[in-house]
Amino acid sequence: MRILIADDHRLIVEGVKLKLGELGPDTEFVTAMDMAELREAIHSPDTASLSLALIDLAMPGVHGNEHLTEFIEHQPQVPVIVLSGSEDPGLMKNLLAMGVQGFIPKAYSPDVMLSAVRLVLSGGVYVPPLMLQERADGVASGMATAQTPSPPANAADSLEERLRKLLTERQIDVLRLLSQGKPNKLIARDLGISEGTVKIHLAAIFRALNVRNRVEAVVASRRISGL
Repeated sequence: MRILIADDHRLIVEGVKLKLGELGPDTEFVTAMDMAELREAIHSPDTASLSLALIDLAMPGVHGNEHLTEFIEHQPQVPVIVLSGSEDPGLMKNLLAMGVQGFIPKAYSPDVMLSAVRLVLSGGVYVPPLMLQERADGVASGMATAQTPSPPANAADSLEERLRKLLTERQIDVLRLLSQGKPNKLIARDLGISEGTVKIHLAAIFRALNVRNRVEAVVASRRISGL
């Protein structure tokens, strides 16, 4: 397994390498300290063999998110996790919409980082809890506003009841596993169904919850008690 670590702080690079070494003895690392080195890695034929890329949001020579866009466009098969000192939910939302598979604030512990990396390597998407909370509040507010112009005091409870009425028990099972960050393959295995059936359930869940993707479905699921 080969992992790219792009960060201009040597201590962070060495710390990430040390922790991710727990993934297995066959783990190898490629590093980039600035935009020039990252661009060299992006266009290297060897980059196609990477299993994962962890990329700092701010490095010398970087302007905005152009380095992430360039990496994703040229190496779409390599999942990307963003490392950042920021904990802005809006920024996380934008980066996930760009196509990154995870966002890890640098304030988080090495164990959280390792768990997030394992999730992404298994095909999942890592969303920081603080973003889920903000999105949950936003989705709940938006849905309540759309359905009740003047929401009553117990609007949250009414929302939960409506969501439960919209989903079958099997769909709730799928949603519960989805909220744990599991990809379709693992959801299918846990429930003893095919991946095709999982996709059908997900499409129905998206329609029922009035969401567009897996992240928004996870957010909406937090409004259902017991998930």
